[in-house]
Amino acid sequence: MTGRSTATPPPTRRAPKPAPTAATRPPATSSARRTHTRTAAAKPVAKPPAKPPAKPPAKPLAKPLAKPAGRAGKAPAKQGGGRARVRVKPFRGPALAHHTMEIVERLRREYPDAHCELDYRGPYQLLVATILSAQTTDKRVNLVTPALFARFPSIDTLAVADPAVLEDIIRSTGFFRAKARSLMGMATAVMARFGGDIPATMADLVTLPGVGRKTANVVLGNAFHRDEGIVVDTHVARLSARLGLTAETDPAKIEQALVGVVPREDWTVFSHLLIFHGRRVCTARAPAHDRCVLADICPSATLI
Repeated sequence: MTGRSTATPPPTRRAPKPAPTAATRPPATSSARRTHTRTAAAKPVAKPPAKPPAKPPAKPLAKPLAKPAGRAGKAPAKQGGGRARVRVKPFRGPALAHHTMEIVERLRREYPDAHCELDYRGPYQLLVATILSAQTTDKRVNLVTPALFARFPSIDTLAVADPAVLEDIIRSTGFFRAKARSLMGMATAVMARFGGDIPATMADLVTLPGVGRKTANVVLGNAFHRDEGIVVDTHVARLSARLGLTAETDPAKIEQALVGVVPREDWTVFSHLLIFHGRRVCTARAPAHDRCVLADICPSATLI
């Protein structure tokens, strides 16, 4: 019996599944999205480069650096290009008395006609003009007073003046409202307490509105010819310091220092001499040393 050989057939291969496409890929689940997010967030972040350690602050110097040496006796220049203030050591004792007399004699020869440069006739006009001269020049006051005295020729007319009219006349002198109040207050007080007469004593004058010791000295020395003190204005204060007469800066203290060395009979003219010299030669900004009769005895002549 002939046997039939039987052969085992080869296994059937399954066809590979096609790769999913965008159209056939199933949408990602929410858990898959969360997993992806956590995976992305878990990526390490690059650290910024470390900063170098800060240097310790420099130790201050044991002593401040020395300032460059300047001229002896001269203060540092003011900021803003202003002129430096000159500090002069004042004279003392007999040397101060001799120095003061030499100044008076020289200035008397230089300015034999030194006088009050306000235009006035009598105590009333001088008192009014002096009140107006605050914070302005004598020239400006002299331009205003003719019209003022034409409108108010006496103390009684000024006491009842119309403030608006008075202010308009004196407007160009500056601070005209305050000055108008002082003038009317002064005139009212003179009428009420002194019968319309300008008082002739320091004690009475300084009680009037707008009248201080400087104004009273002007009136007493020039209208009444009484030497009760020395007028200290900006020129007298400046020259007293430059000439080495005093180191004081307060007007009252400057006057006290000057009356101690200037003879009483020269108190009134002394202020006129310094004012004349201060306006014409020893100005605040540019003193004319080449024309100064005091240059050889002035301690500040080589410092300004």
